[in-house]
Amino acid sequence: MPNSPRSVCVYCGSSAGRNPIYSRDARELGELFHKLGWQLVYGGGTTGLMGEIAKATMGPRYDGRVHGIIPSALVSKERNSKDDDNENDTSSIKSTELEDQIKMDVDNHKGSTPISWKFGKTTVVSDMHSRKRLMADESDAFVAMPGGYGTFEEIMECITWSQLGIHNKPVILFNIDGFYDSLLEFISHSIEAGFISHSNGNIVQVATTAEEVIQKIQEYKVPEGRFNLKWDDEGKPTL
Repeated sequence: MPNSPRSVCVYCGSSAGRNPIYSRDARELGELFHKLGWQLVYGGGTTGLMGEIAKATMGPRYDGRVHGIIPSALVSKERNSKDDDNENDTSSIKSTELEDQIKMDVDNHKGSTPISWKFGKTTVVSDMHSRKRLMADESDAFVAMPGGYGTFEEIMECITWSQLGIHNKPVILFNIDGFYDSLLEFISHSIEAGFISHSNGNIVQVATTAEEVIQKIQEYKVPEGRFNLKWDDEGKPTL
């Protein structure tokens, strides 16, 4: 497996999900990023699968490359230490408390998250559109792990922009334990129904292990038959 450093945007849930395999595979992918020296670009949270992959990519010595990008509205404003200059920095929280945050159940998640240098560098932006654009600008490839509405919306936008010729970067579904089987069935149905071409169906590549995610990124071939549109520089979404 050649060590060619990449910057990979991973979309995933801010909750851990009910199947422990989601967290396990998130950690495995993060550990591979750390080993390869690849940068993780992600949504900036420290809970759920976001926290799992960010922590694993940072590694035990906190020497990994992680860039979290998060809107200010999603950052928890609770101070964790009176001595902290950064009111959002949870670096003083004990490791056990960080683990509890990562494992947060979806029914107890209130939408916001603390941030910490232990999960990498964090850039706080003003809104969701700024977040998505910066994440795209920072990345050489896009991966979707299990998640909810936000994850679906983000990866579908990457797929659409590839079809429109806005970018030619790899798009990978990390189909952990069949999580994306229904979405893949829907894509196949759309192809058969005549709404997606067979060639554009190849925009989306599927991996079932962390190792296969790396392989799919490295071996990605841009599909033929995408739209060859001319986008003006001004106002063009940059990916």
